[in-house]
Amino acid sequence: MPRASSGAITLGMTEQLLPIGPADIDAAARVIAPFAIRTPLLSFPVLNERVGAKVFLKPEMLQRTGSFKFRGAFNKVASIPQDKRAGGVVAFSSGNHAQGVAAAAKILDMQATIVMPADAPLSKRERTKSYGAEVVLYDRDRDDREAISRGIAEKRGATLVRPYDDPFVIAGQGTAGREIAEDMAALGLSPDIVVAPASGGGLIAGVATAVKARYPRAEIVVAEPEAFDDHGISLTAGHREPHGPAGRTICDALMALIPGEMTFAINSKLLARGVTASDKEVGAAVAFAYRELKLVVEPGGAVGLAALLAGRLDVAGKNVVIVLSGGNVDADLFAELVA
Repeated sequence: MPRASSGAITLGMTEQLLPIGPADIDAAARVIAPFAIRTPLLSFPVLNERVGAKVFLKPEMLQRTGSFKFRGAFNKVASIPQDKRAGGVVAFSSGNHAQGVAAAAKILDMQATIVMPADAPLSKRERTKSYGAEVVLYDRDRDDREAISRGIAEKRGATLVRPYDDPFVIAGQGTAGREIAEDMAALGLSPDIVVAPASGGGLIAGVATAVKARYPRAEIVVAEPEAFDDHGISLTAGHREPHGPAGRTICDALMALIPGEMTFAINSKLLARGVTASDKEVGAAVAFAYRELKLVVEPGGAVGLAALLAGRLDVAGKNVVIVLSGGNVDADLFAELVA
C-alpha cells in the first residue's frame, strides 16, 4: 500500500492527506516503464482552428490493450507479493480494465478471471480472452458484479483488482497525468485546462494529482456522458451522489452509478467542475477524430473531445489537454458512427 505520507498535497493553506500523492505516481511510473507505452501529446491545426485554442490530445488508445487501464492494472498486479500470486487475480469490468488486468496477469505469469457484463462489446470480451483470461458473464441490470467477483476470489484465494478504488490503480493511471505535465513543460507551456473522462474516477483522480502537483493553477475538468454525470452531480453537491436512472449510453465504459469513495476523496479536492456530452455529440466526436485526425477513439474515450467540440468548455486562447482514454470500439458501432 502506498504510504499515507506520500499523499500529502498542499491545497491553499490546508494540507490534506489524500489516498495517493505525486510520489506514488512517480513510483508507479518506474514500475510500468518497461511494459507500458509512453503516449505522446498530439496537436492538430484543424482542431486548434475550430475551437480557437491550442489543444493537445493524449491518445491512450495507443496504450497497450488500447486504453489507459493497462497503467493502473499493471501497477496493482505487480504489487501483489510473490507468495500471493498463485491464486491469480479477479477483476470486474465492462472491458478496458478487463483487458488491462488480463494483459498484466499474462506478463507476470498469473491466472486472471474477469467478470464482465453480458452486453459488453464483443470486441472487448474477445480481446480479454485473447490474453488468456477466463471470462465470467453477468447481467448488468440484475447481478452484483462485485459480489460475484469477491466470491470467486475467496473461493480461489485470488487477489481482487478493483477498477478504480485502489491506491495502486489510481497511481498507475496517474502516470498519464505525469507524462502530460512533463511533455507540456518540455514544450515550454502550462496547461490551462486538462479534461479527462470518468466512470469510477480513477483516471481523472490520478491525472489531477500529477498535473496539479506541477501546475497548481490548471483547471481539471471531468467529462461524462449526458445523464451519467454522477461526478458532476457529486462535485456540485459536495458529496458522492449517484446519477439518476439513465438507461444506456454508447459510452459503455462510463456507466458507473456513483463515484468511487477513494477517487472522490481526491476529485472533490482537485477537480474544478464537470461537463457532459450527449450520445449524438460523442458520435460526432468519434467521427471527427477519424475523419480529420485519423484517430480511432471509442465513444467513452471521446467524451472530453465531444464536450470541447460542442462548446461546453471556455477554451478561447488557452492551452487545453484532452485525454482520449481508449480505442476499443466494436467495428459495427464504429462504422455506424463514422458513416
